[in-house]
Amino acid sequence: MKKIEAIIQPNALDKVKEELFEANISKMTVHKVRGCGQQQGYNESYRGKVYKVNLLEKIKLEIVVNDEFAQSCIDAIVKGARTGNIGDGKIFVTNLEQCIRIRTGEEGPQAVG
Repeated sequence: MKKIEAIIQPNALDKVKEELFEANISKMTVHKVRGCGQQQGYNESYRGKVYKVNLLEKIKLEIVVNDEFAQSCIDAIVKGARTGNIGDGKIFVTNLEQCIRIRTGEEGPQAVG
């Protein structure tokens, strides 16, 4: 089992979801987050004063899949989010030790599926 976390641009969410659904991946958690990376923010002027805005709005996806779906999940996220510009995002993949479905008590890959 793998946990895939992706940080993407907010405007890429609909396209990424489309690509994930086409890859038969429909279970995900979506968070609105703020962060900074290589973009390093931008300057904004308000009432004559310049402010450095370095925490930009992003979307964080958390997806848990069985091993056989991991690469297709990654490919779908990349296909949906890539523009070729700085700030497209990052994907983090970690091994998942255990998963338990609370409703049924199922464990492991059966709980993910």
